[in-house]
Amino acid sequence: MLEKLGEALKKTTNRIANAIFLDKNLVDSIIRDLQRALIEADVNLSLVKNLSDKIRKAAFDERIKEIDKKEHIIKILHDELIKILGEKKSLKLGVKQNKILLLGLYGSGKTTTIAKLTNYFAKRGKRTVMIGLDVHRPAAAEQLKQLAEKNKLICFSEEKEKNPLKIWKKYEKELKKYDAVFIDSAGRHTLDKDLIKEIKTLEKEIEPTESILVIPADIGQVAKKQAQEFKDAIKISGVIITRMDSTAKAGGALTACAETKAPIYFISTGEKINDLEEFAPESFLSRLLGMGDLNALIEKIKSITKEGEQEKIKKNLEEGRISLEDVIEQVKSMNSLGGFEKIKSMIPGLGSTKIPESILENQQEKVSKWEHIIKSMTREEKENPELLKKQTTRISRIAKGAGVNTSDVRSLLKQYDMLQEMIKSGVEKIDMSQGFSQKQILKMAKKFGKKKKLFKF
Repeated sequence: MLEKLGEALKKTTNRIANAIFLDKNLVDSIIRDLQRALIEADVNLSLVKNLSDKIRKAAFDERIKEIDKKEHIIKILHDELIKILGEKKSLKLGVKQNKILLLGLYGSGKTTTIAKLTNYFAKRGKRTVMIGLDVHRPAAAEQLKQLAEKNKLICFSEEKEKNPLKIWKKYEKELKKYDAVFIDSAGRHTLDKDLIKEIKTLEKEIEPTESILVIPADIGQVAKKQAQEFKDAIKISGVIITRMDSTAKAGGALTACAETKAPIYFISTGEKINDLEEFAPESFLSRLLGMGDLNALIEKIKSITKEGEQEKIKKNLEEGRISLEDVIEQVKSMNSLGGFEKIKSMIPGLGSTKIPESILENQQEKVSKWEHIIKSMTREEKENPELLKKQTTRISRIAKGAGVNTSDVRSLLKQYDMLQEMIKSGVEKIDMSQGFSQKQILKMAKKFGKKKKLFKF
């Protein structure tokens, strides 16, 4: 996500911090590099110029002592980038029923985003439901239904009905049982009169508590025009930006929405159901600068922890006692987070760590093999893997039963040893219902930095 911009920002701050004197040639060079990076990220030219002018002015302000000037310039860079990204505003659900209407043009990722939002708030203890009112796009209702089934969510939709109000009225009484109703509306290629009329009709009938516009990041600065048009016509309350993981134009989309004063509630960073993050400019910039984002990581860990297993995991971790089945759950959880390559930017100091592609590609295959291996074990062996190290004949028997090599069994045991080592190293009592504390994550990050083995696949 905006990797080139992040590298450029880190390079800029390092050059300023390490400079002995900020002469004209150095300042001009730093500004040119910064301008190039921001323009490549599709940030508006006027914003880039404004930022450049403020840095140049601070660099040559004689009222500021030379010793304080570097810190002053870095602070200006940080503060101005935060302004460009806009203010943080969260999507808060009220005590009474919340009706969240999602809007967007064709191809914005609106239907997938509805499933992600529904899942996001369901994992946070809310009774959530989706309803499909997009009666124009072929297979929209079927797509919503499939997303619900795949992710164990609740969904109401009608494939043959072509009147969205009739669908709403049919399920209106049933929907009152839920804390939050996420509503998929129709899209168009453009915001035309028919779309405006249909959405206004729905708004009048449904009376949504929030009307959120879904915009893909790859449209760049065009997002400003789109957000402004929707805001003027339909009075949107916020924005969700999708496809943040696959475009260099994300900077344009982010800054464009901020310019319209349409708050960005969430960003979508991938195709998986948990690839949805609350947008916080401070945290986002911190990640770009390689300083990590622990809050986002904690939220992600919460989102993939299965409620029924929380007490068991908590007890095992507190006692420093885990089974091979716990190892499988640990690796599956990492995969649900998007793998270590995806979350490393959230851990301070690990943003630039390179993970070999060959290791990342084999994650799923290894998990599948390990599950077959565990099925070939006795209950005693699952709970006490030390038995396998003492009796190698057990390893041969298990490998044969699972249809794998003995090296695959040893690979699982190695993963078990590393997880045990992590627990014994002093990751204190972890309350999985509350997520990891910042102190615990920092301790894990520090250990990873020393041995590069904590999350090995």
